[in-house]
Amino acid sequence: QVQLVESGGGSVQAGGSLRLSCAASGYTYSTYSCVGWFRQGLGKEREAVAIIFTGSPYSYYADSVKGRFAISQDNAKNTVYLQMDSLKAEDTAMYYCAAIPSTADYCMSYSRDPTRYKYWGQGTRVTVSS
Repeated sequence: QVQLVESGGGSVQAGGSLRLSCAASGYTYSTYSCVGWFRQGLGKEREAVAIIFTGSPYSYYADSVKGRFAISQDNAKNTVYLQMDSLKAEDTAMYYCAAIPSTADYCMSYSRDPTRYKYWGQGTRVTVSS
């Protein structure tokens, strides 16, 4: 049984930092996987924030987070991280990680579409106060 478990959310003031973690069990990130962080604000659609294709240099960042967020993986811990710096009030949302076994072409073509993912975590809330 595959489980993705997010952690690291919380409340922070604008300009602060948080690091989100997505630990997997029953699933190995080190194989070819498309792994993404998504967020959903109140009354908003779920949007892709950052995506990696594991084992490759490919990554994607939403324009709104470029230069502030960084996605990374630790194969030894089977965990994907989202480092979030210079947080803004508009970053407030529920953050989810998602994964699907994938080819590079699939990941690059479809990874921003949340319906393309097979596994999801339960989410972790991030609140940024201005």
